[in-house]
Amino acid sequence: MPKYVIERDVPGIGNATPDQVQAISQQSRSILNRLGPTIQWLHSYVTADKIYCIYIAPDEKMVREHAEQGGFPANRVSEVKSVIDPTTAE
Repeated sequence: MPKYVIERDVPGIGNATPDQVQAISQQSRSILNRLGPTIQWLHSYVTADKIYCIYIAPDEKMVREHAEQGGFPANRVSEVKSVIDPTTAE
């Protein structure tokens, strides 16, 4: 199943409290549970003004449906074509 990187513009998210981060996470999980088992949230990276989420989903449409239902921005959705790391050079 394809993997996606979702870039979400969320001004000030880097200053969110633990309670705010937990509430966002709970909202996301609730939507994922409703959408069914074919979409999975693996993890996210939070920066000062963006969240970069890694998802597995059958297609981009489902990723965008999750964002719409949750009220989350999905400013850019990119399908991962390959993964590289330092061992790729060997």
